[in-house]
Amino acid sequence: MADTTDTPAVGADTDTGGKRPKSVRVVLLALMIAMMLAMLDNMIIGTAMPTIVGELGGLEHLSWVVTAYTLATAASTPLWGKLGDMYGRKGTFMSSIVLFLIGSALSGMAQNMGELIGFRAIQGLGAGGLMVGVMAIIGDLIPPRERGKYQGMMAGVMALAMIGGPLVGGTITDHWGWRWAFYINLPLGVVALVAVSVVLHLPKKRSEARIDYLGAALLTVGITAIVLVTTWGGTEYAWTSARIMELIGIGVAALVGFVFWQTKAAEPVVPLHIFRSRNFTLMSVIGFITGFVMFGATLFLPLYQQSVQGASATNSGLLLLPMLGAMLVTSMVAGRVTTNTGRYKVFPILGSVLMTVGLYLLSTMDTGTSRFTSGVFMAVVGFGMGCLMQITMLVAQNSVEMKDMGVASSSTTLFRTLGSSFGVAIMGALFNNRVQDVMSERGGALGSKVTEQSAQLDAKSLEKLPVLVREAYQHAVSAGTHSAFLLGAVVAVVALVAAVFVKEVPLKGAGPKAEDDPDAPAAQPPVAEAV
Repeated sequence: MADTTDTPAVGADTDTGGKRPKSVRVVLLALMIAMMLAMLDNMIIGTAMPTIVGELGGLEHLSWVVTAYTLATAASTPLWGKLGDMYGRKGTFMSSIVLFLIGSALSGMAQNMGELIGFRAIQGLGAGGLMVGVMAIIGDLIPPRERGKYQGMMAGVMALAMIGGPLVGGTITDHWGWRWAFYINLPLGVVALVAVSVVLHLPKKRSEARIDYLGAALLTVGITAIVLVTTWGGTEYAWTSARIMELIGIGVAALVGFVFWQTKAAEPVVPLHIFRSRNFTLMSVIGFITGFVMFGATLFLPLYQQSVQGASATNSGLLLLPMLGAMLVTSMVAGRVTTNTGRYKVFPILGSVLMTVGLYLLSTMDTGTSRFTSGVFMAVVGFGMGCLMQITMLVAQNSVEMKDMGVASSSTTLFRTLGSSFGVAIMGALFNNRVQDVMSERGGALGSKVTEQSAQLDAKSLEKLPVLVREAYQHAVSAGTHSAFLLGAVVAVVALVAAVFVKEVPLKGAGPKAEDDPDAPAAQPPVAEAV
């Protein structure tokens, strides 16, 4: 079994108000860079895609440039977490950075669409380890009482990536060429790699147990099938088509087999005992719904503002600023309050309420809604998500033993990723169907023909439409976003119900309060050393 001997952390303050040593701050900066790399990549590439297709061709394979990355990230996430638990966090995290940088360099050198898709998959494999590694190392390095503050900073990095990604991608593509959208990762990744290598020292582990290859394979097949169903359903193939039914069957069979095998494996990829913790299970549910709502919102809000409110597509990242800015600020505040008080249950409840109310308000938007009004509605959603983003990770990590820190982090990340896949797919299907119906009602035969290929039209296509058809499309998009956000509000209620049942267990290492509480788990000493 793995050697999990704890080593006291240099500079790990018992007083939560103490300052961290410079070496730990350097590691945290490196972790922020790594998180930025993982989050920023898809945002940058989205802006560069038209230019990439213009040079490499292969328009019919365009979606796979994103899908290959997403699939590889989701499928590798649990394995990275388990490898970190078994063989040590530092080496595993550095390996994921190297793999991500190799994939970035190769993607920048791709000569055709097939190569780019394959290299993006390599990049995605590394990205899965970046996301998990950052959260798990924070779990090792920082006591839970202080962890909320730093995980709130990571949520801020995610928000900044979503705001700045399209702008950075457009600037790089226009001035340096699309290949630099990948090459820009290299210097940043090297800085993170060197900082982690030199400054971070974690207890060395060596597990005698073998990696659960069968469990990893079953989980990979199951996750791949799920992501493909949510990606292809209603777009590439009809929801009732044989291909989608086959994928659903394969996914269900693989996941059922995975759960059965995890009860038999010596060193399971995802130990099922972590789900015995009520808080961990509830945080997985809340994380799934947060992903469902967040990525659905970031997909349809720019579309609404561009199609209905006449906003410029060039500034698509700035269109989400009210939501993402609110999310950034709230994440930081929630982290600080959790650090200062050791209390956290209020945030899942408040966040779920705000998210539900905000989504309902967004569902009321129509063709006459002003940008200011929609911005206020977006901010309400952002405040809600800011209360949930990193508190879910903090509570999940606080609900497991130290030896399961990696799988707890990876499982929480995976549920959020799967939630985003389902959110985009289900809200997208509802949106597309509603747009088609309204276009048939208001635009007649021409309206149906306009949206026959896609319910999402770009600015150039809109300009070419007759005035009556364009107005019909604006009403159709309003109706589509109404249906999508109303569904989001209903789903968010599930998060609220889950949040109510969260038990506020004092954070491990939280000082006297934790020691005085008979229900508190055993104190969890930090295991990281930064020198």
